[in-house]
Amino acid sequence: MFDIAIVGAGPAGASAALFAAKAGKKVLVIDSDQSITKRAWVENHYGVDQISGPDLIEVGKKQAVKFGAEIVQGKVSGIERGEGGFTLQTEQSSYEAKYVILATGLFADLAEAIGLETVPGTEPRIKTIIKADSAGKTSIPGIWAAGTCAGVSVHTIITSGDGAKVAINILSKINGERYVDHDMIKS
Repeated sequence: MFDIAIVGAGPAGASAALFAAKAGKKVLVIDSDQSITKRAWVENHYGVDQISGPDLIEVGKKQAVKFGAEIVQGKVSGIERGEGGFTLQTEQSSYEAKYVILATGLFADLAEAIGLETVPGTEPRIKTIIKADSAGKTSIPGIWAAGTCAGVSVHTIITSGDGAKVAINILSKINGERYVDHDMIKS
């Protein structure tokens, strides 16, 4: 069983995976390769001069894998609560995890299908978002939401930060104390 399963490997999902895997958790990312960032040219991401959206996604995925995250291709068709966590179903397989982060970008169809509460979107062209509190918690305990699907701005710097925030909140819950990841320059 995975500690955390993340649906989506765009900036929010990959960032959540990076933080969770770096914290030593067993992390699975299920990616359907539908990120809006795949079509982006990015010149407004702090610390990056310019980068194509596909390259930004690949860098994020590589960072998560570097710390032990497992990434699989697939589209999650359902999530069911089970003993000790959740079962995520794809066309090819099923996976079990204690916690789930939905980082599905523009898409709220999975959230609606599993019974999560949704609300109208606030960003242009975003019709529906998952109702989540400021920590990322949704209407189903153990399922969290991050990024555009949770109502934050579509800008990659904001969605990646939101993914990190949600992962940190889950890590803090798991660990029983506030989690902080701040590396220092090695001399």
